[in-house]
Amino acid sequence: MAATSPSIRAQAYARLRYSDTGHVSRPWRSFHLLVVGLGLLAIAISSLDGLPPWLSGILSIAVMATAAIFAAEYGVRLWSAPESPRYAGLSDRMARLSWATSSSGVICLLAALPLFAIVFGSIHADNENAPLFCILWVLGLTRHAPAMGTLARVISNERATLTSVLVIFVMVLIVSATAMHIVERVGQPKLFGTLPDALWWAVVTLTTTGYGDAVPMTTGGKMIASVVMVSGILVLALMTGILATGFAEEERRREYLRVWDQVTKVPMFAELGTVTLSEIVGKLRVRNYPPRIVVVRRDEPGESMFFISEGEVEVRLPRGAIALGPGTFFGEMALLDRLPRSATVVTTAPTTLLVLYASDFYEIASNIPALVEAVEREARRRHTENQGGAKATAG
Repeated sequence: MAATSPSIRAQAYARLRYSDTGHVSRPWRSFHLLVVGLGLLAIAISSLDGLPPWLSGILSIAVMATAAIFAAEYGVRLWSAPESPRYAGLSDRMARLSWATSSSGVICLLAALPLFAIVFGSIHADNENAPLFCILWVLGLTRHAPAMGTLARVISNERATLTSVLVIFVMVLIVSATAMHIVERVGQPKLFGTLPDALWWAVVTLTTTGYGDAVPMTTGGKMIASVVMVSGILVLALMTGILATGFAEEERRREYLRVWDQVTKVPMFAELGTVTLSEIVGKLRVRNYPPRIVVVRRDEPGESMFFISEGEVEVRLPRGAIALGPGTFFGEMALLDRLPRSATVVTTAPTTLLVLYASDFYEIASNIPALVEAVEREARRRHTENQGGAKATAG
């Protein structure tokens, strides 16, 4: 039994990984989203008045089942935490403690808390405090958003610039609120008689929300409001531009690392120097295909060639079919001869391809002739083998 426990624990960890986009963890991610949606729906419906008793009972069961599932998830995640590479080298106890005190562990624990509130407390689906469960459960959706980690890195990278913009925002906020308090407090004491009231107006105006509950009446107040409106647009546009640029840089960096990881799996690229490899990485694009998908069709224009990083494809020629695996490539003849595709290529397994478009191929041909020569040699060898196979078949 002791020999099988690590294997079972590793399988449980693999199936519950949110960061894994493969088919192993996809069923749990889909089930988790379904459970969250049903739980939120049950609480939303239970807040309606005049529900029949039988429906209230069903909703209570649904809420309790949702809470029980999240509690069970917390237990399994805590048990399988030592399988995480992040905690390699730690004892099982320290690995579980590290996970439990991490942001992911805390969010998972909060999602499980409603079960204890239901079992040991007096909160049920029809209780007025039950909507609190929505807040706890919806936090779990952050684990389904990989961009949350990207956002955290962008904010960290741009923290100096963002801090400067926030300082400007606060300065404009306080100055405009103080000026409006001085100008409007006599005419509108209920709306601008205190600085907190004026600050509320400044926040609403500076963020361009404009509720209209507090409007300046004096000429001076209107002039101040005009400046605040324009300042709000400028500050928000500046902050949006900083975040958008940071996201673009982070995405380019992440894509570069992802392509590099796939490129190193192709022997033809691995033999090149680091400098040459870095030039190629910037021109390749990673594409993931499920099985039985047509990648290219015979007689269509050849606009790109493909390197197989993982998986397998079947090249369907008029005289037969050829299987190609990791490290090989296809589609090169259409670029070398500038002719339409001579074969249809279909994936036979989950496949990761590196795509090199025609314009980038011709640029590489002038800058990195060694790579193009290797492609041409392999293309001639493959063409010779195909011709030999066709003659043998004819004979």
